[in-house]
Amino acid sequence: MAEVIKMPRMSDTMTEGVIVEWHKKVGDKVKPGDLLADVETDKATMELESYNEGTLLYIGVEKGKSVKVDGVLAIVGKEGEDYKSLLGGAGADAAPKAENAPDAATTAPAAKKTAPAVTPEQLGVTVIRMPLLSDTMTEGKILKWNKQVGDKVKSDDSLADVETDKATMEVVGYADGTLLYVGTPEGEAAKVNDIIAIVGKEGTDVSALVASLSSEQEARPASAVQETQQATTADTSSASTGTPVSDSSDDGRIKASPLAKKIAQEKGIDLKLVQGTGDGGRIIKKDVDEYVPAARSATAPAAAAVPAFAPAPGTEGYTDVSLSQMRKTIARRLSESKFGAPHFYLTMEIVMDNAMAARAQMNEVSPVKISFNDMVVKAAAMALRKHPAVNSSWMNESIRQWHHIHIGIAVAVDEGLIVPVVRFADQKSLSQIAAESKELSGKARNKKLQPNEFTGNTFTISNLGMMDIDEFTAIINPPDSAIMAVGRIRETVVKKGDGFGVSNIMKITLSCDHRSVDGAVGAAFLQTFKKYLENPVTMLV
Repeated sequence: MAEVIKMPRMSDTMTEGVIVEWHKKVGDKVKPGDLLADVETDKATMELESYNEGTLLYIGVEKGKSVKVDGVLAIVGKEGEDYKSLLGGAGADAAPKAENAPDAATTAPAAKKTAPAVTPEQLGVTVIRMPLLSDTMTEGKILKWNKQVGDKVKSDDSLADVETDKATMEVVGYADGTLLYVGTPEGEAAKVNDIIAIVGKEGTDVSALVASLSSEQEARPASAVQETQQATTADTSSASTGTPVSDSSDDGRIKASPLAKKIAQEKGIDLKLVQGTGDGGRIIKKDVDEYVPAARSATAPAAAAVPAFAPAPGTEGYTDVSLSQMRKTIARRLSESKFGAPHFYLTMEIVMDNAMAARAQMNEVSPVKISFNDMVVKAAAMALRKHPAVNSSWMNESIRQWHHIHIGIAVAVDEGLIVPVVRFADQKSLSQIAAESKELSGKARNKKLQPNEFTGNTFTISNLGMMDIDEFTAIINPPDSAIMAVGRIRETVVKKGDGFGVSNIMKITLSCDHRSVDGAVGAAFLQTFKKYLENPVTMLV
């Protein structure tokens, strides 16, 4: 009997998935363990395997389209088996008929539409939409088109550089053919799932398809106007360079294939020094393999010879800095947190004398250097295990207490702030936390974090102690109920016995969401945190 394959819930916050690629087509034989499709969730792109054996009879979602969790993806059964009863209702039957019966669509009266309904399958083209590149992304800004209308493209070519709220990333078309249409000019933003390009056979007329698909999203300028705007932008960009582009870098960003980047990282090669021979000067594997370090000496003197610019005394003026996607998201999320969640603050002093002595001893045997922040992460995670009410999220109708403890560590980057996450921090040793924190911080500063590495936090730590800040208050990082602000360790004169002595004091401030964490609950958590940090040996047993 035929069986329906539905969209599974692949993450705790997933509501829908986008089909990135189908690896099977209708009529193919499948067996348990076969890879059916690649699915983009709100966290990452994951593989969907078959748990059924038979023939793929039906595919309900085309490549590039999204489907809700538990929505019908496909049907597997015996070859030739009638599966239509499994689709359920007239609504489910209507979609396949509309796609497979163009004659009926063209004979139906066109209400308020002059363009005939047409699908990508009928034209044999691939529609490329703005992908969801991070869990908080709502739109992406096209920084640069790496291909122009009429260019030949391969499935692994980088079509465009897109600025999201987290980083600048490449959009790959996953299709061979000719770039027939560009829907968003350089410098403009497109919402997630909006059409940004179409790839297909050279000479294919996609104007009817564009008109048909445009009804699914907000009104945009006509196709001819968009192409004119893009051509104008491209001409202006080329004219401003003055010379043909032969560098592997544009606007300070390196154009290189993912494989080339990986090999360069393994070999310790600076990609800025490598000459790209791929399309548009893109660095490919061959360029990295054949790179000779001697090329550095030829470029260094020229760079050193450029004099630094200094403005004339008394010059007045200002510069309006365009908001990056990251800065927009920081502004939106923290405004919602500050003015939506009633904050209150608890400050406590921690005597760090024992922690400093213990750290020195642990670093003599640890394979990686343990920092004071690593000790703060461990102490906070263990305290959260004893005070689950702090390890929670406000859900409007309920308070969700998380069973796992994922600590977010705020890291400052050029564009703003990002929070890599150390997962299951209470279960990891200090050495493991130190190694993971160092790796995540490096990735954050190099814009190499993957979505699963900056999502899922249940508690956050922000440390400005290394910048000589004594104490501060932090805004809660949604969806957490609390965030800990950590200041510097400062020598302080204190009374000891009958006299006075010097102790090393660190101030921390806990910001709490009063909807889910009460004052007494937050204070009890800090007392436990203080005991762990002032007696580090208790974190090791």
